[in-house]
Amino acid sequence: MKRRTFFKFGLTTTALALLKSNGIFGKPIPKEEPKADLIKRSNIVISTWSHGIKANDEAWKVLSDGGKSIDAVEAGVRITEADITNRSVGIGGRPDREGHVTLDACIMDENSKCGAVACLEGIKHPVSVARAVMDKTPHVMLVGEGARDFAIEQGFEKCKTPIKEVKKDWKEWKKENKELLRKPRINHENHDTIGMLALDEFGNISGSCTTSGWAYKMHGRVGDSPIIGAGLFIDNEIGGACATGMGEAIIRIAGSHTVVELMRQGKSPQDACRLAVERIISKHDDLTGLQCGFIALDVYGRVGSYSVYSGFNYAFQKEDGKNVMVDSEYNRSW
Repeated sequence: MKRRTFFKFGLTTTALALLKSNGIFGKPIPKEEPKADLIKRSNIVISTWSHGIKANDEAWKVLSDGGKSIDAVEAGVRITEADITNRSVGIGGRPDREGHVTLDACIMDENSKCGAVACLEGIKHPVSVARAVMDKTPHVMLVGEGARDFAIEQGFEKCKTPIKEVKKDWKEWKKENKELLRKPRINHENHDTIGMLALDEFGNISGSCTTSGWAYKMHGRVGDSPIIGAGLFIDNEIGGACATGMGEAIIRIAGSHTVVELMRQGKSPQDACRLAVERIISKHDDLTGLQCGFIALDVYGRVGSYSVYSGFNYAFQKEDGKNVMVDSEYNRSW
């Protein structure tokens, strides 16, 4: 071997070894291995906002009976989708500016299989349609009429939207708002998503996300919730993350994927959520009303959350069975 070739070969081999040691290839090694008492590899579920309490209870039934995380996260958010008092998720959700309630959802399992639907109308459980897209088609996402046709073919329950109370509110909104593109404020009273992550007794993580989206949005608008990598991302070697808040801002940084990749680099779930929020902040000159938040769960059972403003919280249920609300940390730089 010539001298020059020898040195090139040696440098390449060294570089590859360094990449592997830093987790670029293969399973990463966290910079700080969690303490033994932090390693809880079974039966944890977290979900966004106060409606996550009832959703967690339903997911917990699946987990405590030895069920899989993918079944838990589907069952859990179906509770919220069916709640007609909820104005940001499911059949009780607010419509777009044209009066259409369009539903978005996605789901992802421990094998990186995923399914999603967007702009789905008149179907009671979009998360289950997303599950069917994952399980029964070669696709990841179906939208609009195609998603509805598929749901009906699969025998999913139909529903009429908007419901009476929501339709009345929409008509009043139209009268009061001549400028129909006015931005509604995204804050703790306008939380537009339920995202859920679960870790089962087999050590597998899955996630789901479902929403009726931004109230009085432009017809056809889709936010982050049904987009794999934005509203939800799972990597069973690392963990998972869900997002909530202003979808456009979350999409711009591939938010949930960013959180998981930061955990891959050795960040804790808490630090990963914080860094993702800080990245969103750095991309916007005006943060007025721009609320975004993340929750994360890693393979060691550690959880984290962070948001732009105060007011974000999540429901947390773990091995002892207690289901509690936790206020998220938030950016305090203003």
